[in-house]
Amino acid sequence: MTRMHKTIVFDLDGTLVDSLPDIIASFKYSLTSLGLPAPTDAEVRALIGHPLEEMFEHFAPGQDVTRLCSIYREHYPRNFVNRSRPFPGVLELLRTLRERGYKLAIATTKRTDMARRFIEALGMMPMVDYVQGTDGFPHKPAPDVIHRALGALGAAEGLWMVGDTTADMQAGRAAGLRTYGVTWGNHDAALLATATPDEIQPDLGRLLQHLPPLPRA
Repeated sequence: MTRMHKTIVFDLDGTLVDSLPDIIASFKYSLTSLGLPAPTDAEVRALIGHPLEEMFEHFAPGQDVTRLCSIYREHYPRNFVNRSRPFPGVLELLRTLRERGYKLAIATTKRTDMARRFIEALGMMPMVDYVQGTDGFPHKPAPDVIHRALGALGAAEGLWMVGDTTADMQAGRAAGLRTYGVTWGNHDAALLATATPDEIQPDLGRLLQHLPPLPRA
């Protein structure tokens, strides 16, 4: 009988890593490098989690979105760990969950190649089992990226989707997972509550209370 791996799925930006300053800086650079006005930090933050193309279409309608995305994707990897760091306690949490026998997957709106380069640059790749980005299929709140992450791990039973936005919560629920919203990212507790997650917390500490060590095979 195939053993079902019990898996926790995490969003990346705003959930595991405080990456907002570097994302905003590269986004604004892409616009200003073409002589376009830059939105405020708050305006960019409000759209974090949407595909990059949609964000540029929103702020620069009628402009060459393909070129803007190309500039961003060239600039961001050269600067994506200038200020980005894992949130407090994240590395310890991931280690503990691995020690308890859980599989850990990341499901992000970033493209897979970019997400993996980012995680590697932060030294986090050994702490997760699989990284799945959104590559040409529906993005959250659709559950596709979660299904693909779980599918890549083979016999994987998804238990929790952990994220910082309502889209994360909606995607997790659509994928049949329990949902844990963390308020240190892009959406506050009031906004997260509109997606009725199973947990809303200021950090990830309470997640461990739901995930005791698994029995060894």
